[in-house]
Amino acid sequence: MLIYTNANNPAALKLLIAAKFAQKSVDIKVVDVNDGSLEQPRHLPYVKTGDNETIFVPNAGVWWLWPPAQQAAKAASEYLEWEAAVLAPTLAHVVGGGSKQENLKACLNSALNKLNKVLESQPYLSEKKLNASDIVVWCTLYPLALDDTLAKEYLSNNLHVLKWMKSVESDKEVAEVLKSFKISSGIAAYQALLAGAKFIISNISTDNNVQSPQSVPEIVTSDELEAAQKAWLKDIKDIPLMKTQPKVVLPKSTERNILITSALPYVNNVPHLGNIIGCVLSSDVFARFCRICNYNTLFIGGTDEYGTATETKALEEGLSCQAICDKYYAIHKDIYNWFNISFDYFGRSSSPQQTELCQDMFLQLNNNGFMFTEAVEQLHCEKCDRYLADRFVEGGCPHPGCNYEDARGDQCDGCGKLVNAVELKNPRCKICRSTPKLKTSNQFFIDLPKLEPLLLHWMKQSAPGWSSNAQVIGKAWIREGLKPRCITRDLKWGVPVPLKDFKDKVFYVWFDAPIGYMSINKAYTEKWEEWWRPKPEHKITLYQFMAKDNVPFHAVMFPACLLGANRGYITVSHIMATEYLNYEDGKFSKSRGVGVFGNDARDTGIPSDVWRFYLLYVRPESQDSSFSWSDLATKNNSELLNNLGNFINRALVFAKNNFNCTVPEMQLTKDDFTLLVLCTRELKGYVNCLEKCKLRDGIRHILSISRLGNQYMQFNQPWVLLKGTPEEKVRAATVVGLCCNIAALLATLLHPYMPDTSNTLKKQLNCANTALTPESIEIRQLLPPGHKLGNPAPLFAKLEPAKVDELKKKFAGAETKPRQMNGELKMTDLTKSIAEIEKRLKTLKSGKADKKKIKEEEAILADLRSKLNSQVQNNKDDIKSIEDQIAVQGSLVRKMKESGASKPEWQPEVAKLLELKAKLASLQPR
Repeated sequence: MLIYTNANNPAALKLLIAAKFAQKSVDIKVVDVNDGSLEQPRHLPYVKTGDNETIFVPNAGVWWLWPPAQQAAKAASEYLEWEAAVLAPTLAHVVGGGSKQENLKACLNSALNKLNKVLESQPYLSEKKLNASDIVVWCTLYPLALDDTLAKEYLSNNLHVLKWMKSVESDKEVAEVLKSFKISSGIAAYQALLAGAKFIISNISTDNNVQSPQSVPEIVTSDELEAAQKAWLKDIKDIPLMKTQPKVVLPKSTERNILITSALPYVNNVPHLGNIIGCVLSSDVFARFCRICNYNTLFIGGTDEYGTATETKALEEGLSCQAICDKYYAIHKDIYNWFNISFDYFGRSSSPQQTELCQDMFLQLNNNGFMFTEAVEQLHCEKCDRYLADRFVEGGCPHPGCNYEDARGDQCDGCGKLVNAVELKNPRCKICRSTPKLKTSNQFFIDLPKLEPLLLHWMKQSAPGWSSNAQVIGKAWIREGLKPRCITRDLKWGVPVPLKDFKDKVFYVWFDAPIGYMSINKAYTEKWEEWWRPKPEHKITLYQFMAKDNVPFHAVMFPACLLGANRGYITVSHIMATEYLNYEDGKFSKSRGVGVFGNDARDTGIPSDVWRFYLLYVRPESQDSSFSWSDLATKNNSELLNNLGNFINRALVFAKNNFNCTVPEMQLTKDDFTLLVLCTRELKGYVNCLEKCKLRDGIRHILSISRLGNQYMQFNQPWVLLKGTPEEKVRAATVVGLCCNIAALLATLLHPYMPDTSNTLKKQLNCANTALTPESIEIRQLLPPGHKLGNPAPLFAKLEPAKVDELKKKFAGAETKPRQMNGELKMTDLTKSIAEIEKRLKTLKSGKADKKKIKEEEAILADLRSKLNSQVQNNKDDIKSIEDQIAVQGSLVRKMKESGASKPEWQPEVAKLLELKAKLASLQPR
């Protein structure tokens, strides 16, 4: 058996893989597509069988070589037809032929989106195991995945497709064929496919309507069409409007009561983008969604102001703890206001209400037998007359082999290992530099083992409503067995323990902070207990949003306290935790100027809605994700400007220019109701996602609706119809009127994600604040014929490459290489200076030097050591960052070489890899 093919043709790959699975011997002959000796028609690849028969259609060859199981045959054949009629020709013309036809690009995106939906619920296309349908579709997409630029453009939003592609690629038989038949990435492969197949472009339909049982949802049912028609014809007076939010929101027995909290950020720093998406922005989107559904919603947040972190920051800035809290509370509040975070109340944990409720919770738990005291050894500075928290003590690292002299009480920056403060060698107080002594102090512990049965029973009921990472973290704590936890500290700044012998102690921040939700609620209204100790008729659902590092406190500690108090407190039903957002594959660092922080975002000139959109688009729901300037620009320009903004603006401008800013008379046909059915499906997906707090997926349904609208307008071409017969003019009016109505639907759906854009669009449409009805999801006629529209204007602006490059450089910190060279010199100078001062101090102390002079030298020495520690930490961070970059770049180079890419293609990437290795070498210890 012999396969004839031109070089680099992915259609030949599918034949070779099918033969491999079928265990059939096959030879391959690479030929010129213009070779006149080839059999007619000259389409490549084709198969010459052992019986001297010729199979000219590649997918037929795959079927002949490796037919699927009988039960999967029908579904598999439909996928093969879909690939041949839609996916392959579209890809060949868009990528290989460089076609700029928008309908073809829309068709390609639609095809990939549908494929993604199928693979969301199953591992393979038409069977529970790999078969011919997977191989045919996979081979066609393979060159797309090899090209980073194309993969980012077409596959980055289709995560299930990417997962499936990796799974197929890892199959043993597939991997073996890839070694023997090389396919280069991207354009060259699709050019080869186009040259070999000679696809006829006119056969491709923009609606991508090739039957496949699951992959093509355009096949609408008569019931769906009937439901869409009934919904459209309902009286406009019955459309519900959003309720006005009362000044004080209290639970109502007749409504769905939703209580939402956002994790309280420490008040010792400016929040960065990762902090913002992790709690406040995610919770805001859900709160706004609840409000457009007319749920009775209370959304509270605030700053966490007590604890060691605040005391440390106060020392750094030379301010009192109260002054630090006042300063950073204002910064946080200002940033969240700019991001349009719609708190009903944004409070503080350093309020009188916090003291009252925290002390009351402690006393109740103590009275119920869930507290005990135990002696704890701590370092105590007699000069400062205070017990030293971990951050206030330094000394020699206790770990063998590490001689670092400036380890902190919790971690050594020299070796990176965790440290127990009492084990430090030659410990010293960070404030006065004197030597602390071990001293015993009685502390209160909460007896979590006693509460474990209560907590376990509660978690079984509550955990199914949590995000998956919250479930994993919470259950891991229970599985390992709970241990008593200390809840008091010998600090000054905090809620004092309300017992006579413990007046000099305060509550530890983990015990104190979650109670802040209740105290902030109490500062909002005296009737706070209606939310936190609800009456039986007030059914309340509590949602709490946070990053994953906060999960133990909300899944174990705080619920244990609420259950132990036994006062009927409401407990959380939905813990919604995110993973971490990184910055350009690295970490945010305020001290090094790396990354965008809340106050920086406003200074970029990019609207807050665009920031909201992008952060939600890359929200780290199930795994860590990264903020990327180039990706921000791509998503802004493609999804907001060219997709969403383009659809809305085209419809409204057309209505203004041709119908005097008025919604025209509409006579909907089956095609129009089909569009409404497809949009209704997306609307149902949107509501379902937001009800489950899958915020990232929800925004994709919005973009799918606008994409459907763009395809609909492009297909109908009302600008052409207007020049035709009276019937065609009526058709043009219908198309425009329907598009204006879809824009009105989008204005509502955008409200949780982009509130400013939603409000602007509503003004352009001159429409009301309509509500959603999750119990009856349908698309109504929001703008009837004769409705007067406002003045249209573009909703989004293009982000130019020059602007993106400028911002990327601005927030990248100092250039890695020069900064490290400077850092290296500084470290050398600092080490030398420290040695000189230590020598001088030794001489001063051995004589009769002035104590004031000794103190001055000690202060200088402490400052230099602090700077050296900072340099060491920066150096470690950079080494780790560059090592990560080398791993990614090395993988890219290997993949390019294995794919058969030419030297001019992979050589620039090798140069980048060598440059990174040189940077790493310059940072390594010599």
